[in-house]
Amino acid sequence: MALFADRRAAGRELSKSLAPWRDVDAVVLGIPRGGVVVAAEVAAILALPLDAVIVRKLGADGREEFAVGAIAEGVRIVTSSAVRWAGMRPEDVDRVEATERDELARRTDAFAPGDDDLSGRIAIVIDDGVATGATAIAACRSVRARKPDRVVLAVPVAPSNWRAPHDAVDEYVCPHRMREFWAVGEFYDDFTQTEDAEVVALLRNAPTGRATGEDRGS
Repeated sequence: MALFADRRAAGRELSKSLAPWRDVDAVVLGIPRGGVVVAAEVAAILALPLDAVIVRKLGADGREEFAVGAIAEGVRIVTSSAVRWAGMRPEDVDRVEATERDELARRTDAFAPGDDDLSGRIAIVIDDGVATGATAIAACRSVRARKPDRVVLAVPVAPSNWRAPHDAVDEYVCPHRMREFWAVGEFYDDFTQTEDAEVVALLRNAPTGRATGEDRGS
């Protein structure tokens, strides 16, 4: 049996580690798609507003689940060691990035992340797990540009030797730091891909009063 039945169960467990943030001025920001499912459970349990931070992984040629980098609004991360391991040339990375920028724009339109003022607030960035960490770091750096008081990265599971960089994250919360780690999905009984419609529904039904791209007629 895996650590978590599914992403909702992971969110319920992660919320226990985030209990100290229950009574503070904080916003939960899920990374679509799967991270929003985890984040929605945390936000509901801690009675915090929910939003999304849009990020796209730059996957290796022939092994797209392995990140050689990530992009978010105003952020570009390319990990040179991962690029070398994948045997990719700079033009290969540029090609992948061009495709992912189109998807970044599509998801931004579909999920309509809010532009709430985060200054003076705590931003809790949540994903369903960390593997290489590129997407999580890109998300946190994008959120950092919105000048919150603190950025907290919270994930249910990650490699034990992974650390969040201080320029992106003030606090890192992970209840399961695994010595043996191959992929995030191995720790879930059900790691079915989350669909756009579920993300839209979770964000629409969250207590934020925000409108989705569909609501705005986009």
